[in-house]
Amino acid sequence: MNEKAFKYLSGMPHFSFLPESELKKISDKTSFKSYPKDTLFAVQNTTKIDNIFVVEKGSFSLYDEKQGEKKLIGHIKPGEVFGGITILMNGGISLRTVIVDKDCSGYIIPKEDFIDHCTRNKAFYEYFVKNFSKNIFDDSLGSIIETGQAKHFLSRLDPFSFLPAEETALIAEKLTMVQHPKDTVLFVQERSRVGYLYILQKGSAERYYEENYQKTMTEMLSEGDIYGGISMLVNDGISVRTFRVIEKSYFYLLPKTIFLDICSRYKAFTEYFTDTFGKRMLEKSYASIISNTMQPEEEGLQFCNRTVASIHMREPVFGDTNLSIRDAASMMSKEKISSLFINTPDGDCIGLITEKDLTKKVIATGYDISRPVSDIMSSPVRTIPDQSLVFEALMAMMQEDIRHVAVTDANKKVTGIITNRDLLTAQGQSPVFLIRDISAADSMEEIINRHNKLPRQIRSLITSGAKAENLTRFITTVSCTILGKLIEFTIDALGPPPVEFAFMIVGSEGRREQTLKTDQDNAIIFKDVPKKDEPEVKEYFLKFGEKVCALLDQAGYAFCKGDVMAKNPKWCQPLSTWKKYFSSWIHAAEAEDLLQASIFFDFRTGYGNKDFVDSLHRHLFDSLGGWSGFFRHLTENALHFKPPLGFFRNFVVESKGKHRDAFDIKSAMTPIVDFARIYALKNKIEETNTLERLRQLNIKKVLSRQEYKEIERAYSFLLQLRLARQITSVIDEKTEPDNYIKPKTLTRIEQKMLKEIFVRIEKFQSKLNFEFIGIA
Repeated sequence: MNEKAFKYLSGMPHFSFLPESELKKISDKTSFKSYPKDTLFAVQNTTKIDNIFVVEKGSFSLYDEKQGEKKLIGHIKPGEVFGGITILMNGGISLRTVIVDKDCSGYIIPKEDFIDHCTRNKAFYEYFVKNFSKNIFDDSLGSIIETGQAKHFLSRLDPFSFLPAEETALIAEKLTMVQHPKDTVLFVQERSRVGYLYILQKGSAERYYEENYQKTMTEMLSEGDIYGGISMLVNDGISVRTFRVIEKSYFYLLPKTIFLDICSRYKAFTEYFTDTFGKRMLEKSYASIISNTMQPEEEGLQFCNRTVASIHMREPVFGDTNLSIRDAASMMSKEKISSLFINTPDGDCIGLITEKDLTKKVIATGYDISRPVSDIMSSPVRTIPDQSLVFEALMAMMQEDIRHVAVTDANKKVTGIITNRDLLTAQGQSPVFLIRDISAADSMEEIINRHNKLPRQIRSLITSGAKAENLTRFITTVSCTILGKLIEFTIDALGPPPVEFAFMIVGSEGRREQTLKTDQDNAIIFKDVPKKDEPEVKEYFLKFGEKVCALLDQAGYAFCKGDVMAKNPKWCQPLSTWKKYFSSWIHAAEAEDLLQASIFFDFRTGYGNKDFVDSLHRHLFDSLGGWSGFFRHLTENALHFKPPLGFFRNFVVESKGKHRDAFDIKSAMTPIVDFARIYALKNKIEETNTLERLRQLNIKKVLSRQEYKEIERAYSFLLQLRLARQITSVIDEKTEPDNYIKPKTLTRIEQKMLKEIFVRIEKFQSKLNFEFIGIA
């Protein structure tokens, strides 16, 4: 150990914040150096500082240089430090010109070690900044900027515009301004502490996430953009991302203590930072933070997470609405294209015709080819933004059974077209191939093998940034494809069904929200037949249900513990009986009578005649009119589920057993599912997917824009965490997927986000309580 350095540093008040073991480590890295009088130690905005210098003897003079003139602004004397503020706040480029005015000697501490100790020891960092920035930043704006200019600048800038005018005026008086040269890296992700809110006044900068030494998620900042708020609010002052100045820039700096004080007094000001960050957390790029414990698999699925714009697209060809079918076909043949967009005279794209349309709608029916092409076009056109993931385009094609998707630019103008053939040609290993392979499977063994590939494909998509909403849609599509194959196997074994039927799926799959941990929830609706024929028909469908459910269990979809399956005679019934079921549930005497039935209010067709399920939906909504008791009962049951947050805003976790120190995230999500279901039924929204229900409620003005944004982000974040946990349990822990999250394993940001989400969920439960039960 360097005993001399240790002895000197331990006597200095700022180093006393370090534990003795840390101080010994930093002492070992120090070296001793002397500088003679008049040495030019550093030049303002030019010299790169790679060490801090702790003065033992002598002194430095600090000069502020402006327009070729040097102004003496202070001295660094024995026991004081040079270089720390420059390293922490100016990317290592000297903020002042420094000259040795008395022969000087002292201890040099390497930049990397200094930053490391600042990051790990908050008190050391804060004491250091408070006591050594006086010669760098003026106490007032002085000649650098006028307070009035700063006030005017802030008043036009969110979130300062949310504050009272007198508050903004007080803030302007507390600002300082700094200038940073081009290419200055001010903060390094997870390594630098942030002590000020940085408000870009002039110039440009970028913030980005670094993973495996590669720069990703780059965002450009320009005048009025802000950095540092989230780092100080939810990440203990540690920089969330790397922050670099792109060109010579000027920043207003607001001290952390003042920033946090404003946050404590103005909720809207705080929520600007947390909500904006929350949105980013749910964007595809931020999935890598959520899944930061995962190691990407080399599955060749990166293709799916490229943007649509990065794929070679065909340029669209447009025709007019008055174009005849004959001329449209001639135009397509001449241009050698398989699709033609149809524009209005004003240039708005309103339709699309394809070779398939010509074949099915014209040639097969002998339709008059002199008629306008608008008669046979598909409208509206299915579009996707050019910055969407390829994965999203694939999902749209698979779920909507379409082959062409129009690509739009930022102005929503159609700029390209992408087809399923384009995507399949561009990449052979993509989720659509799993669907294709399942569809082509001839045996249970093949289906089981294909299904076993699903967890690794989901992991690759998560670590590459796919949204949770798209992942559950993909998982559900896989399940539906497997169900279709198993029903085909069953019909081959038992013979054709005696009457038309629908294999109805309910619960999470009914909502298109399947995750990797899900069991079967299904039923059969068959056509009403004369009473004398019903026993024979029902016998067939019970055998049918038993076989399909058994095959699903073999394929990896466990039997429902509540026995809500098509093999249960109670849930294998004609349409008329199903309508009676729903009528009895709607008119239930007590809330308890609905506890087991709520799963049936998220239903859709999995296979067979869709008309039966549509008829059941109509019956449901017709029966709900004027029956408020039903919604009261649903709400009473929904309020049994509470977010796992204690009185003092601490997480409520299991105290013993297999899942000790963890909470069930599926249960934590249930209040949002219930909320969406109740309001959707009340407003006769047939959609069953939770996020789509919420979108429809926003469109119908049942939810305000702000309410919708809050609840949509909350649900998506929870869903993303749930999927990440399941993937970890399956692939890393080699166990069955589970829904248990240990808060201690999450980052500070994730913990903060969760607590904020649970508080918001409580607010939405209060809204539900007030509107359907009448208790505030």
